Amino acid sequence: MALHIALDAMGGDRGPDELVSGAIQAVCASDIEITLLGDEGLLLNALKGRKYDSSRIHIVHTSQVIEMDESPFDAIRKKKDSSIMRAFALHKEGKVDAVVSAGNSGATMAAAIKFLGRLDSISRPGIAGIFPTLKGPVLMMDVGANVDCRPLHLYQFGVMAAAFSQVLFGHERPRIGLLSIGEEGGKGNVLVKKTHELFQQSNTLNYIGNVEGRDTFQGDVDVIVCDGFVGNVCLKLSEGLAEAVLGMLGEEISKTIKAKLGYLLAKDAFRSFKKRVDYAEYGGAPLLGLNGNGIICHGRSNPTAIKNAIRVAAEMARNKVNDQILQLLAVEGETQGVPPVTGASS
Repeated sequence: MALHIALDAMGGDRGPDELVSGAIQAVCASDIEITLLGDEGLLLNALKGRKYDSSRIHIVHTSQVIEMDESPFDAIRKKKDSSIMRAFALHKEGKVDAVVSAGNSGATMAAAIKFLGRLDSISRPGIAGIFPTLKGPVLMMDVGANVDCRPLHLYQFGVMAAAFSQVLFGHERPRIGLLSIGEEGGKGNVLVKKTHELFQQSNTLNYIGNVEGRDTFQGDVDVIVCDGFVGNVCLKLSEGLAEAVLGMLGEEISKTIKAKLGYLLAKDAFRSFKKRVDYAEYGGAPLLGLNGNGIICHGRSNPTAIKNAIRVAAEMARNKVNDQILQLLAVEGETQGVPPVTGASS
């Protein structure tokens, strides 16, 4: 049976046209079905004149939109007919296998928890950001859902991200690093030090110890664990740095004839570099720890990013990432000396 993905077609900064284009690209590249949620008139207009399999793209009309600057909890309480809320309601009802949204990330996470709930034993669901490195993608978790964390939360982030890395990236024993201000175990704040102690108690996780910010893009670690405050700063800093580097290169290339000629010779390399650091290539950030599947996309997501986010959402559902998380949690719980995960407090 083909997988079915719900797309919040009213989220994001670019409007429904870009999101619908991404959905069409996803349908043309796979056998999945997509339900678009949003203003039916706008969505029909966005689909008009496009070539696609109409039997695999459906529309559910919603009368409300959660804006980017709205309070997440106020929004999900007052806007029950919003595209984000209705998308996760469909998931809860079993009518879709995953949800993708480029809208208000706080409201997306709040709606996901409201309708889907948390996986057994998971204290705090989180957002896993995917970063490019010299040797392949690395997962950083959390990148914004939980700004105030306890050691157990970070420990569980590592378990969840490791399970995702195993399933989606094929890492048999993902290398887990704890983001800190130094590689030594004694470095960092109280949260980092206590989390380091928890990871050291595990005999099953491939915990390599503390890693520093400069290690993020080297590719020598598969999972980087941090709280959502630090993770979100890292995410935004990385996005800004990539844009600034590309802008600086463009300025330097335009200064002299010699530089312009050099660019012509290295144009393919520059194009490859731009693609490598483009968030659109990774689609979005998976929501882990939910009793379901969700992807949060960048507000500026273009059709390529939406297409890739839908692909990752389908892979999460197809490969049963949540089953892998629960299995790894169970193995950890059976390991002598590992901190308990059942009944973790929030």
